Amino acid sequence: MSRSDRKYINEHNAFICEKCGRSVVTAISGTLNRNHCPECLWSRHVDLRTGDRMSVCRGMMEPIGIWVRLDGEWALIHRCVKCGFIRSNRIAGDDNQTRLMHIAVKPVKMFPFPDNTGVYEKIEIIIAEAIK
Repeated sequence: MSRSDRKYINEHNAFICEKCGRSVVTAISGTLNRNHCPECLWSRHVDLRTGDRMSVCRGMMEPIGIWVRLDGEWALIHRCVKCGFIRSNRIAGDDNQTRLMHIAVKPVKMFPFPDNTGVYEKIEIIIAEAIK
């Protein structure tokens, strides 16, 4: 099997994560257009529109945030490290919950201003307990 064959066994059914090396089978996650790894949550910039696999960029997409849709469903925010494109992707039932929580609490852990009160330390303790 060539290197390019290993990257995308079948673009619509399975792929090998280029970040962590995990084999990802979309049928397991119950989604038709799976393009992020359930373990490391990284993605590839493969779509222009959801599911079309027409992007020529093919850069790696880092999970940079979480947002909650109006219906309460969580979605990952990915940014392409090659071209800067930003896309939202629905999470799947087999996504790594600990990694999702680490991404979700990132804004709370990284305030844009200095802490002279010790609040950061207290928040770190609360977050650590919550994601155990």
